[in-house]
Amino acid sequence: MAEISTTRVGSSKVIPTGKEQIGPGRGNEFSGELNPTDAWLPITESRNSSTLKAAAHLLCSGIGIQLLSLPIAFVSLGWFWGIMCLSIAFSWQLYTKWLLVNLHESFPITGIRYSRFANLSMVAFGEKLGKLLAIFPTMYLSGGTCVLYIIMGGTVMKVFLKSMCDGNTGCAAYKITGAECFLAFICVAILAALFFPNLNSLASVAFVGSVSVLAYCSLLWILPVTKGGSGDGIAKKAVLLTGSMTRIRDALGGFEILALAFRGHNLVLEIQGTLPSSQKQPSKKAMWRAVKISVILNILCVYPIAIAGYWAYGDRMPVDGGILLALAAFYEKKHIIRGLCVLITINYVCAFQIYAMPTFDNLERIFVTKRNEPCPRWMRSMIKLFFGGLTYFIAVTFPFLPRLAAFIGAIGLPVTLVYPCFMCLAIKKPPRFSPTWCLNMGLGSVGTMLTLVFLVVALWSLIDNGFEANFYNP
Repeated sequence: MAEISTTRVGSSKVIPTGKEQIGPGRGNEFSGELNPTDAWLPITESRNSSTLKAAAHLLCSGIGIQLLSLPIAFVSLGWFWGIMCLSIAFSWQLYTKWLLVNLHESFPITGIRYSRFANLSMVAFGEKLGKLLAIFPTMYLSGGTCVLYIIMGGTVMKVFLKSMCDGNTGCAAYKITGAECFLAFICVAILAALFFPNLNSLASVAFVGSVSVLAYCSLLWILPVTKGGSGDGIAKKAVLLTGSMTRIRDALGGFEILALAFRGHNLVLEIQGTLPSSQKQPSKKAMWRAVKISVILNILCVYPIAIAGYWAYGDRMPVDGGILLALAAFYEKKHIIRGLCVLITINYVCAFQIYAMPTFDNLERIFVTKRNEPCPRWMRSMIKLFFGGLTYFIAVTFPFLPRLAAFIGAIGLPVTLVYPCFMCLAIKKPPRFSPTWCLNMGLGSVGTMLTLVFLVVALWSLIDNGFEANFYNP
């Protein structure tokens, strides 16, 4: 590697100021990270993606499990506040996503690209604090989301099997256990992961996941609008809203559901890292086009499901399973429900690949750092099998994790609403009390307070409503 002159940014990060050899076989000074081993790791191994591929990654990873629960939030908030809070949450996460896209190449003259959320955090907050703030939440979001996909994917498979039996409890499919459904899901997911060595190679998987999510989201709002409703209309008052303090708690819980519906910020920098970049065409231009495409499609999924689901079922919306179980209970054409289950399972398997990639990247980094050579294919396969076995064990051990989604999700909420704002202040250093400074400081501070409030509300709800932990009994 060529000798590099350096300059210090802040108090803890050294960046190059001259031309550099970024990695094995790479001579473009604007092509990647300073560490040459990054050219061997799954996230930064390939940088020839495109706007459409990035949009597919964003859409597949950005619409997640919480989508099915959106109508539940409207039960507590009502029409006006439900749509208002959904719009606020949507605008807020879109702004922080824009910040991340622009912070990916915070120092364009040097050619440094921050293709991992933790790297950018260390630049912004210092090495120790940056690791403390970012590594646990991002790994927690990546690994934890994969566990939730196993649990929810297995649950959807169970709904599919029950619909095949048409209420016949003696049916062989009816007797298949939740643990067996979890095992089937993780086997398919890890088998698929073995064929894709890096994040850019997952583009075809992301396209399949995006098509499936658009298909099942369309069905989830079209069916209730036509003839999938319960026939009882909307309750004038949700059954849980009995007192003023309880009403406040449920309203805050509803807003939390809406805020947690938008996910994937821990993957934005990684997805942008797959795009090529040059001084004339920085990656942020192509990435922002991808974000706009995914945002438009996201709107077409999120708003209709929240509105149509609440309109059709009101307070009859099941707390566990949301609009999917409502359709399974009230919709007569079971073959449509089976098709929905297949589409949802396909999307969950595809999204699992994207969320697992940062964990694969970190595990491979351990091998690459110690051996100073690319990770061989057999080692990559072993890492993926190990990760699959670990996440399956956690899913079977704690199958009740979806009931803790509000509490668990609040822990990772700062990655979406808070950290990007403070990162912008630390790296860009806008003048104090300027519009940019006030906006980011205000959003970051409010986001921090909301995170604390959501944690208290989630814990309050668990204590008040009761909680049963079914260990090893999915």
